[in-house]
Amino acid sequence: MFSKMATYLTGELTATSEDYKLLENMNKLTSLKYLEMKDIAINISRNLKDLNQKYADLQPYLEQIDLIEEQVAALEQAAYKLDAYSKKLEAKYKKLEKR
Repeated sequence: MFSKMATYLTGELTATSEDYKLLENMNKLTSLKYLEMKDIAINISRNLKDLNQKYADLQPYLEQIDLIEEQVAALEQAAYKLDAYSKKLEAKYKKLEKR
């Protein structure tokens, strides 16, 4: 009877020991995975800082582009008004010429 109890307890202790070994391996793998994720996060952070710096360097040029775009729009409106005015003048000149 004692030998069966000893065998049972040995089996239980062995199973528990194997469970702890499994948990230890899982913790090691999880730790490695977190280290990889940390490296990825550091790289992403570095790249984001680089992109923000590049955007800041481009900002004056982007503002110039916006200003040029506004000026082009104003020039386009002036060209349409000039075209309309020249058509009116042409129509008046044709009227005067017919007389």
